[in-house]
Amino acid sequence: MTDMRVLVTGGAGYIGAHTLVAMLAAGQRPLVLDNFSNGSPEAVRRVERLCSASIPLVEGDIRQTGLVQALLAREARRGDPVRAVLHLAGCKAVGESVADPLKYYDNNVSGSVALLRAMREEGVTRLVFSSSATVYGEPRALPFTEAHPLAPANPYGRSKLMVEQMLRDLCAAEPAFGAVTLRYFNPIGAHPSGQIGESPRDVPNNLFPYITQVAVGRQPFLNVFGDDYATEDGTGVRDYLHVMDLAQGHVQALAYAADHAGFVAVNLGTGQGTSVLELVRAFERVSQRRIPLRKAPRRAGDIERMWADPALAASLLGWRSTRGVEAMCADGWRWQQGNPHGYEGEPPAP
Repeated sequence: MTDMRVLVTGGAGYIGAHTLVAMLAAGQRPLVLDNFSNGSPEAVRRVERLCSASIPLVEGDIRQTGLVQALLAREARRGDPVRAVLHLAGCKAVGESVADPLKYYDNNVSGSVALLRAMREEGVTRLVFSSSATVYGEPRALPFTEAHPLAPANPYGRSKLMVEQMLRDLCAAEPAFGAVTLRYFNPIGAHPSGQIGESPRDVPNNLFPYITQVAVGRQPFLNVFGDDYATEDGTGVRDYLHVMDLAQGHVQALAYAADHAGFVAVNLGTGQGTSVLELVRAFERVSQRRIPLRKAPRRAGDIERMWADPALAASLLGWRSTRGVEAMCADGWRWQQGNPHGYEGEPPAP
């Protein structure tokens, strides 16, 4: 089913905005709920202009069960009931989760409980959940398959695993309920138009937006946390994934969920590892900018290397990544050049 109304929690954030574009292209009709703690209403407005579409946007928090339930009931009264929920809302910084774990259990776990209660009351039985590769923890074997033991090393990863376990239990207790959990690896880049992208409000927590901010002079240098790992160049290795490939993964997960009950977890990654230095060099080639580096000690909890086995996504969802690291860098650089202050400035000319 493609022509269906979907409630997108956290739809004004980085991943959410790009997923809205992919959903509209596929004929899915999003309704966005966001409290704007990590997102921006400007992101949704730009998607509307980019896609010549109207997207209903409601400011609110998933922890407000009554608000979510009222929203679902309103759509049903209008004769256009929500058929599925795409659950992207939540806190997402590993370091912050270590410093403030209660914030993560409140937002990510309690928020998901509140959302599921509202769904149950209104008879919505399909969910696609934004999980994370952090649920795996230290690799016992690479690449990570979905059967790898789950042993997250930080509160962020544990909060994601708790929600996965809730969904597994709910599907077992209520056989009509269907949940697809997407375990993301490392999304980077931006929409090729340069109209939407990643817009951190403070100092970026993730590597790629930090690189782009160094390139435009907003940060003086890039800290490389650990250059003594047992990898080819001593720096950590990750599976970087173009955000538009990730967005397409959500579209295909929603299509799968529409016709399938039960619980399933699926990796979304390229299946290839790229080191910190390899990503920096790829960005320098694309941007023609030099990125000053500073060596820094390893961060507690950082994993040496990780990448996905995406075979299940291909066989179950019909999904594969299509864009390489240089395309990720080129699109991310285009966004940063045209939007040096993120969504706070004027949008670039189309």
